[in-house]
This record gives sequence, C-alpha cells and structure tokens, in this order.
Amino acid sequence: MNSRLRELPAGVRAGLTGLALTLLGGYAASVVYIQDHHSKKDEEPGLSMDDLVGAYHGVDREAPLLVALEGSHGKEFLPDASERKLLLGWLAGGRISEDFESVDLGEFSPAEILEMNCVRCHAKGATEGAGIGKTLSLEYWEDVRRAAFPKRLDPVPVEILTISTHAHALTLPLVALLAGVGLLLTRWSRRFQSQVFAVMGIGLFLDIAGWWLARASEAGVLLVLAAGAAFGLAFVTALVAVLVDLWLPPSGKKPGPNEST
Repeated sequence: MNSRLRELPAGVRAGLTGLALTLLGGYAASVVYIQDHHSKKDEEPGLSMDDLVGAYHGVDREAPLLVALEGSHGKEFLPDASERKLLLGWLAGGRISEDFESVDLGEFSPAEILEMNCVRCHAKGATEGAGIGKTLSLEYWEDVRRAAFPKRLDPVPVEILTISTHAHALTLPLVALLAGVGLLLTRWSRRFQSQVFAVMGIGLFLDIAGWWLARASEAGVLLVLAAGAAFGLAFVTALVAVLVDLWLPPSGKKPGPNEST
C-alpha cells in the first residue's frame, strides 16, 4: 500500500508534523491536568481510586477505625468495653483532633488507649499483625487521622457534568476523526488502521458514556478508566503512525493491478 502522506510536498509534511506534535502535546497536557485536578478531591497527596470514584460517583464511607471498633475486630483485640466506649464516643463527637491527646483524660485519652492496645500491630514497622500496620497504621496522629474520619466526597454536579459533556462530545470526536483520517492515508495495513480507528471511536464513546453511568454505579468509574485508556492509546498510536509515515522513506513498491492503494 502506497503512502499518500509521504507523496505530499515537504512543506505540507512539515506543517502536518507540527499539527500532529501539537495534538500529542495537547493530549499529554490534558492527562496531566486531569491527574492534578482529580488528585485534590480527597485532600490527600497523589491520585487515588477514591479521587476518581469521588469525582464520578461519590464516596460515602464510615471511618475505618469506627467500623473496626463496632465489629468483631474491636471486641477481640480491645476487650475492655469501657475503653471501646470511650473511643466510640470520641469518634462520634465533634472534637476528634482536639481530644486525641486530651490531658484531661490522661491514660484514657484516645492516643493512650490506641498506644496500649493497637500499635503493637498497627504500626508501619510492627512485627505483629501480619503486616496490617503497613495498610492501617495507628502509630501517629497523621496515621490515625486517616482512619478516624468518615470519607464523604460528592461527585461533580450534574450541571457541570452536562457542560463538560457538551464541550468534549463536540470537540474530541472531530480531533479523533482528523487523526483517524490521517491514519487512513498512511502506508500501514488496513487491518492495523481498522483496529486503531475502532478502538479510538468506541473508546471515546464509552469513556463519555461512563461519566453518566458512574452516577448510578461505581462500576461506571472502571468503564471510564478502561475506555479512556483505550481511546488515549489508540489516539496516540494514530498520530505516531502518521508522523512516522510522513518521513519514512518510500517503500518503492508499486501496487499491483488487483492491489488497493
């Protein structure tokens, strides 16, 4: 198959190269923006699954420490009912941070109770607890803080989601179409072109559809991640294939009488 792009004048190929590189740079910038934008959702450093679920579906989760104390784990490893009651009252109150190391409570402060009963397992360097301290440490306040508060993250308001859908659904398909048409003008096999084009179009549709499906089900967030990654991979592949074809020397092979150009 001949390359129609490679047959274009050098100036046109240079211009197309600039446009393709601009699109690639813009896509890279959008990935960085999405990561930075969503990573602030749960007020913790870095992009986490909670950030993404919170943005598209919402998160409503009880404090891990409260769940543990109310369940069998708390009764087994903190058998003193009075100490459990003190901790539960502390978590239910409005002074979780202020009363953690309360001087007035002395040895019955939450910090002291956790230190005496929990830290031997719930510490990052603990030798007991089968490594649970690495996932749920209660050694320092910064560790306890993450386990002591419930997590409530509201999804993006419907009005904002509608505006975002309007903007993306009318622009991204056109940009993807340009990359796809460019790919069709290259020398690469029709099978390769077909696969990339299909993944790009279907991936984009499922990505945007997933924004709305995620409102009802957390599984929709997984669809957004998978479809968005598929679209991105296909989009970048199409542009790179165009760039390579623009400057790769001609194959020198002429199509036969029954070979499509």
